[in-house]
Amino acid sequence: MDGTARDREDGTRGYVPIADHGLIGDMRSVALVGTDGTIDWYCCPSFDAPSVFAAILDAERGGCFELAAALPARTKQFYFPDTNVLITRFFSEDGVGEVQDFMPVAGGSAEEGRHRLIRRVLCVRGSLPFRTRVAPRFEYGARPHTLRVTGDLAVFDSRDLTLALTSTVPLEADGPDARADFKLAEGETAVFALDQIGGEVSPSRCECGEAEREFAATVAYWRRWLSSSRYRGRWREMVHRSALTLKLLTYAPTGAIVAAPTTSLPEEFGGERNWDYRYVWVRDAAFCVYALLRLGFTEEAKAFMGFVSRHISPGDGSPSGPLQIMYGIDGRTELPEREIGHLEGHRGSAPVRIGNAAADQLQLDVYGALIDSIYLYDKWAEPVSSEQWDHVTALVDWVCAHWDQPDEGIWETRGGRKNFLYSRLMCWVAIERAVRMANRRGLPADLPRWQASRDTIYRRIMSSGWSASRGAFVQHEDGDVLDAAVLMMPLSKFIAPTDPKWLSTLDSLTEDLVSDSLVYRYDPQTSPDGLNGDEGTFSICSFWYVEALTRAGRLDEASLAFEKMLTYGNHLGLYAEEISHTGEQQGNFPQAFTHLALISAAFNLDRALG
Repeated sequence: MDGTARDREDGTRGYVPIADHGLIGDMRSVALVGTDGTIDWYCCPSFDAPSVFAAILDAERGGCFELAAALPARTKQFYFPDTNVLITRFFSEDGVGEVQDFMPVAGGSAEEGRHRLIRRVLCVRGSLPFRTRVAPRFEYGARPHTLRVTGDLAVFDSRDLTLALTSTVPLEADGPDARADFKLAEGETAVFALDQIGGEVSPSRCECGEAEREFAATVAYWRRWLSSSRYRGRWREMVHRSALTLKLLTYAPTGAIVAAPTTSLPEEFGGERNWDYRYVWVRDAAFCVYALLRLGFTEEAKAFMGFVSRHISPGDGSPSGPLQIMYGIDGRTELPEREIGHLEGHRGSAPVRIGNAAADQLQLDVYGALIDSIYLYDKWAEPVSSEQWDHVTALVDWVCAHWDQPDEGIWETRGGRKNFLYSRLMCWVAIERAVRMANRRGLPADLPRWQASRDTIYRRIMSSGWSASRGAFVQHEDGDVLDAAVLMMPLSKFIAPTDPKWLSTLDSLTEDLVSDSLVYRYDPQTSPDGLNGDEGTFSICSFWYVEALTRAGRLDEASLAFEKMLTYGNHLGLYAEEISHTGEQQGNFPQAFTHLALISAAFNLDRALG
């Protein structure tokens, strides 16, 4: 890719594909860096704050931070080994240069209260001219700002946020943007640092020596963290990249884990399936806890349990029950959804949405996801406290009383409530795991009631969730539509992975929903979800499929499906939510759901292969 890959024929800016980005972050926020060296997405100071750079959602009006060789060059991008430090290399006839992008992490050498994004440019061979343009567009491109440039300092001041750009090369104003043109010879370096300032944080220059120290401290932080991994299997590089990505999606101040760091990246180009994922889905975060515990990371699980204890009270009693399906990263419950009409959306995929109306839905499966993660935390990390157990018993008592009602289900359909099998399954999980905990630790519980409810749900699924005509477990009662969510039946230990009814279901799913190892969630044509258009295959389902094949003993099929899935990752091993029929990544990026499922599939397949 050369440096003009984004430019359209009419001279306006275009888009690089969603997958042509790497991710950096500091467990407060993240930035997406394109393979051409442009930062296309950055919210400051937190995941769910308004964007500063959003060119990925509107190439003209979103704002960006360009930094690249100022002549035609091929580019390649990789992570500094075992870290979240991203390196973009430029190869030209005059030489080779690289941009090192990272955010210092609190606990490394990062100054308390300073949110800093560092871009270090090096010429490693020959000599190269470089060009940078820093063009913030505050509040999703809706808030004007003033610019003040003095030498190597530029201050961008908007009503609610002020950013300072310091540089080791002279800066100049270009309308509302700051820019610089400079040339580096072999061994020379230039540094750009972008800080949020205000309060006690003032502009602070980042000289080359300091950038070197920050780089070393950030590398050391990530390597120290990753060294706790117990995974030594065949797919170590992919599993560890997924773990590092999940860690970037944690919000350190509260222990929250976001579903993805972006909003409104389309599930179908030109379609309306564009949602804001910068929040804590109870389901996604609980599954993340499972994946990280599997690898030996307990601190993230402990932090999320703290988030649950502080912000999720079983006594809340909202219409959707004691749990909301999602929360803000600070625990807030109000996440009103609105459309940002002045942004065109990625490749014209409008609308761009902020907030998420699905927060008000009833999704009964979240109780099973949460209690399963608490069960695993109690088993693999540390025993839950008496107060946490009181919360568990309150949740289980609620599930026993309310499992038998229609809901919106795991896929957050907007086509009306149904009696979804997956919701029933996870209500069974909620009660079954709590019974295990009570028995193992002798904890107080209304076991006769819990066991009676658990057994009733089991029989209901086996009778009403089974379609004799399809020879399969189906999406919801009173229907014969297939749904990839039922792949969780053997994974959650509800049914034996070699049960004849399950093997028949697996064959039916393979025939109807699997395309070259890629798995569709369901068919929107036969199971209307209240939205227009189609979508791609769902990557978490593809990894669930690998795991279901593994547990069924079909290891050759599982290995092939897994290796095929790895070819759909981007150049860094990152995955969005979905994959289009042409193999492009679609939806918010990168997505926690996909990476946690990759970890689980790799772990179980590796163990089965021996």
